[in-house]
Amino acid sequence: MPGTKPHAERPDAAPRPGHDSAPESAAASSPADVRARGFVRVRGARENNLRDVDVDVPRDSIVAFTGVSGSGKSSLAFGTIFAEAQRRFFESVAPYARRLIAQGGNPHVDEITGLPPAVALQQRRGAPSSRSTVGTLTTLSNSMRMLYSRAGSYPAGAARLESDSFSPNTAAGACPRCHGLGIAHEVTESSAVHDPRLTIREGAITAWPGAWQGKNLRDVTAVLGHDIDRPWRDLPRADRDWLLFTDEQPVVEVRPQRDRVAKPYKGRFWSARAFVMHTLADSQSESQRTKVLQYVESGPCSLCGGTGLTRAALDVTFAGRTIAELNALPIAQLGEVLRPTATLASATAAVSDASSGEVTEVAVRIAADLLARTSVLDDLGLGYLSLGRATPTLSPGEMQRLRIATQLRSGLFGVVYVLDEPSAGLHPADAEPLVVVLEQLRASGNSVFVVEHDMGIVRRADWVVDVGPGAGSQGGAVLYSGPVAGLSGVAESVTRRFLDPAPATGADPAARRRPVDALELRGVTRHNLEGVDVDVPLGVLTAVTGVSGSGKSTLVGAVLAERATDHDRVDRVVQVDQKPIGRTPRSNLATYTGLFDAVRTAFASTDEARARGYTAGRFSFNVAGGRCEVCQGEGFVSVELLFLPGSYAPCPECHGSRYNDETLEVTWHGVTVADVLAMTVDEAATSLSEVTLASRALETLRQVGLGYLRLGQPATELSGGEAQRIKLATELQRARTGHTLYLLDEPTTGLHPADVELLVAQLQRLVDADNTVVVVEHHMGVVAASDHVIDMGPAGGDAGGRVVAVGTPEQVAEAPGSRTAPYLAAALAG
Repeated sequence: MPGTKPHAERPDAAPRPGHDSAPESAAASSPADVRARGFVRVRGARENNLRDVDVDVPRDSIVAFTGVSGSGKSSLAFGTIFAEAQRRFFESVAPYARRLIAQGGNPHVDEITGLPPAVALQQRRGAPSSRSTVGTLTTLSNSMRMLYSRAGSYPAGAARLESDSFSPNTAAGACPRCHGLGIAHEVTESSAVHDPRLTIREGAITAWPGAWQGKNLRDVTAVLGHDIDRPWRDLPRADRDWLLFTDEQPVVEVRPQRDRVAKPYKGRFWSARAFVMHTLADSQSESQRTKVLQYVESGPCSLCGGTGLTRAALDVTFAGRTIAELNALPIAQLGEVLRPTATLASATAAVSDASSGEVTEVAVRIAADLLARTSVLDDLGLGYLSLGRATPTLSPGEMQRLRIATQLRSGLFGVVYVLDEPSAGLHPADAEPLVVVLEQLRASGNSVFVVEHDMGIVRRADWVVDVGPGAGSQGGAVLYSGPVAGLSGVAESVTRRFLDPAPATGADPAARRRPVDALELRGVTRHNLEGVDVDVPLGVLTAVTGVSGSGKSTLVGAVLAERATDHDRVDRVVQVDQKPIGRTPRSNLATYTGLFDAVRTAFASTDEARARGYTAGRFSFNVAGGRCEVCQGEGFVSVELLFLPGSYAPCPECHGSRYNDETLEVTWHGVTVADVLAMTVDEAATSLSEVTLASRALETLRQVGLGYLRLGQPATELSGGEAQRIKLATELQRARTGHTLYLLDEPTTGLHPADVELLVAQLQRLVDADNTVVVVEHHMGVVAASDHVIDMGPAGGDAGGRVVAVGTPEQVAEAPGSRTAPYLAAALAG
């Protein structure tokens, strides 16, 4: 390909630190074994911060891409290798079909050879639809529906149902009252009539509309013969029920009582329920729909019991349970229900026929397939989830492991799987089976490329590609590409010192703080927590640990967050979660933290801006005036092409700057406001050092390991871990008076071990300032550096929800029955 550079560092060349090399020893495979598998050869990669990278990555291997956050490892693995594989696939698809597929841009690279088809499994949050579940995501719900359709036990005389009849997402299976949602919005007398002492004339039926429509309904009601001047509570029950709930809509002639001169007209009656439901279903006004919602009561549908299914579907059972009951079981328990049928000897299984039930060949085959697929989920530490669990309630790590399990059963061969931190959200005990699954993918003839910060997984890889040395403009170079053991000889690598376990930062037992008080939680019952008693110490750093689903987030994020405000020593509770800082590209860390206000003020204070009469608002890309009106400040426009997929392109007017030319003529210390948005936090910390408010915010962002992010990076491009640390940085820059309780949920998600050290130091400073910090955490380095540990478990789901051990890290490391203990002991020992 034109422009391709010669590449001197061949896989069989002698190792040279700082270059793509293949050292003589390997952790999991010998160099000869790896070379025999062939290579994906990348030449001249320039995506994002990559600096003209050349690298060879072995196929049919587990390859770990490492480096500090923002070093460029994702740009290499996803932005270059996977993007090019995807581009080649799309080129093979008919142009018309391409319009139906979401596509990314072409990667900036000279050449990639030896590249097989690729599948990306990235960290993404659950779909917003409550109809999406674990079952639908993994396609296990399809098999479950087939099991009930073909092998369920039907009531005597009942006709066999098709599989669609067992889905709340189909017309055949959805409950007619709640339309498959399981939640019904119903108008009741108490919700429609707020003061029964009033008469209809005085407005007793609150759910009716106001103004002229309300007066019209009052007049129609009077013509129909109802007493509108009698207190509501004194009206006959039959009259009240008809006025509130009837579906009848009689039309009568009305002579307005308020205007004797007005001509008679035809008026239609609407009951309270009919009016509310009509507004919810047909009104184009969001404010009107919101208003009438106060007149309905929402809860589990009384017709389907909250399952969303028809009665006919709920009358069919398997192993004595309805499909809704099996979908509600933890996957681990579901496997036990299926096992007796799945393991039936084929000789005892009857041949399937029209009346096939649970002991048939059909039942055995479907149950065996379900058991095999649910076993993979259980092995990945997801046995506590149920098939009916809505995907919006899942963490990105849980979502990705569900996709991995689905791929493992797909039987694909010769594919490159590109994974984004599959260990995210995993307890170390659950990471072990994850590695086994990755090895199974490799054994099936596939390549596994993993962007990973967990050194336990990196050590188990066949090959490592370390990118760096720093983040942003300080990264973007491949420091090493070869078997894992060889990384120890690369002096520039930040990763290398973490490959060999070392004692955790701040793990000196003598330095542990002593609590000044405690929050006493007694009889906590929520989700899988049943009657839990635990004391959460104040004035210290507490880590709450336990395997996935053990009840950690429920204890901290729900219960502790609610009850902490009742304690005298807690003035304020700050909950820092991983929810996005914004749902549109217009939101970014500069606007969220407030530092952009200071930047706009600085530009408005320049002589040029004053001479032109520009205020700080002129430098906002969200309001008319200074922004580019072609793209309305977004920096890009949507391009629709006939027979080709629509795509986004830089705005032809502002070329992505977001502003019009007049605004960009104003500079501050030689840079425009668009230049500032393009800076990384590290770059801006130097350039904006004179802007006090912005400088303070930038410094806190750097302290939590976010120096590599661009100020104008859209919120939609940020991971959950990055969003959480931006929130933490925003909180840290505020004046602190102590006695604040900070609650964090896995703040190390997406962080390189070097960045974890920065974060731990910041959390320690918070505690030193007379605050309390409680973190839900799987990273044993953070746990070892804490003052107090609360270990939940012993397992997930119904097998968890209990306090297994409490005390200092040293005490919990010796606790019998704790799955955390051996990993914590290893972290303390180094």
